[in-house]
Amino acid sequence: MMMRLHLAAVLTGCFLDLCFGDPRWLWHPVCGIGSLISWLEKKLREMFPKGEVGERRAGLWLVILVLLITGTVSGAILWTSYFFSPYAGFLIESIMCGQMMAWRSLREESMKVYKAFSNGDVEGARQAVSMIVGRDTKILSEEGITKAAVETVAENTSDGIIAPLLFMAFFGGVGVYLYKAVNTMDSMVGYKNERYLWFGRAAAKLDDACNFIPARLSAALMIGAGYMCQLFYGIRNKRNPYRGRNGLVIFKRDRFNHKSPNSAQTEAVCAGALQIQLAGNACYFGKLYEKPTIGDAVRPVEYEDIPRANCLMTVTYVLALIPVFLLFLIVF
Repeated sequence: MMMRLHLAAVLTGCFLDLCFGDPRWLWHPVCGIGSLISWLEKKLREMFPKGEVGERRAGLWLVILVLLITGTVSGAILWTSYFFSPYAGFLIESIMCGQMMAWRSLREESMKVYKAFSNGDVEGARQAVSMIVGRDTKILSEEGITKAAVETVAENTSDGIIAPLLFMAFFGGVGVYLYKAVNTMDSMVGYKNERYLWFGRAAAKLDDACNFIPARLSAALMIGAGYMCQLFYGIRNKRNPYRGRNGLVIFKRDRFNHKSPNSAQTEAVCAGALQIQLAGNACYFGKLYEKPTIGDAVRPVEYEDIPRANCLMTVTYVLALIPVFLLFLIVF
């Protein structure tokens, strides 16, 4: 009974994300987690001395406290709901899962960049992409804006869709809340700059560990998605932008062309499948960072690659949902 309700909640949550995404009028739990991280960072920095040892300890306590509070609150909500009624628990867990999936919001935000380009509004595209990337966008060319959008779709296919789905399927609503807490900590304090080099080390390492398997599974699924997109488009069509085999080739060659052990996994597949070159040098907080490229510039990057990357992301998502749905049918 509980397994059926749990799997049904996961699938229902995915459906809710498909239909509604993240309505701006609805408070999102990640905002609460973010506020908690900011508050704890301030308090912990006051409690521990400056310097490598003190900041490492403060950062470790940040991870412990954020996970403890997030797990306790989400667990209490879910346990209470199931205690009163299995169906109330199913409803609450469905909402929890739906809020932690990012397929619709990722697609909508990236397509805003595409729509701005389609209308000839380069500044509008620059503004749209600035909402979904951490790098400086003021100096980006049209190609740079497009690459940033495509890279965001490719990378977040793993940590915004496949990883949350895995944590939901195996660990339920509490599990995906804990994953999002780790992910949010990494995005807020996991930088290798002067302020966060030591303080954010524990959060960054934990995020790497949590995403190790999901990133590689996402890449494997995206390789399959590349072949499927190529097939759907027409294998003999010379204008077919997809090359499934090239996605596999570039994945094998460039999957570690990033400081993070996980970020380049899906980016490499996407770059190869679309026959474009991604990554390279980028500016963050006014400072230029030299980064290796991913993929080969078989053809120039164009803004049409944004919906193409979204197609890869969506087919990857569908492939990941199939085993979850089959498991639900088995236990049902």
